[in-house]
Amino acid sequence: MGALALQKDIMLAEDDSDDVEIFDLGMKGLQVPYLLRHAENGDVLFIMLKDKIPYILFLDIHMPCKDGISCITEIRKNRDYDKMPVIMYTSEISKRIMEEAYRSGANLYLAKTNTIAELTDKLRKIFSIDWENYLHFPPHSQFLVD
Repeated sequence: MGALALQKDIMLAEDDSDDVEIFDLGMKGLQVPYLLRHAENGDVLFIMLKDKIPYILFLDIHMPCKDGISCITEIRKNRDYDKMPVIMYTSEISKRIMEEAYRSGANLYLAKTNTIAELTDKLRKIFSIDWENYLHFPPHSQFLVD
């Protein structure tokens, strides 16, 4: 088994290429072997999910075609994705949207950060969870990664 097999397959559904680059830099700080796949909108996301289910999906809320809330709702209706963790990754911090994401079945809510170091710290918390053996649905009070 080579190093490739140990790579975490990470998917980021995000329409802003700058945010994709920042996310990638945040991941590099973890020193976890990973492959970052990118879906630029909700429609592309579902095409990519049919091809291969990722270790973790990070899902932006504001995207063209299908927004993140529509995506998480559709994902949680499909039994094929029952074991796939979905982390909302967004600049949207309204309590109403967070509540909607929580009720729609997102596993965690990660607000976009001001620095790459802060993003890396928050990603470290997410990657400390053993997602392969335990699909983490925290209580409401621990839904926002801080």
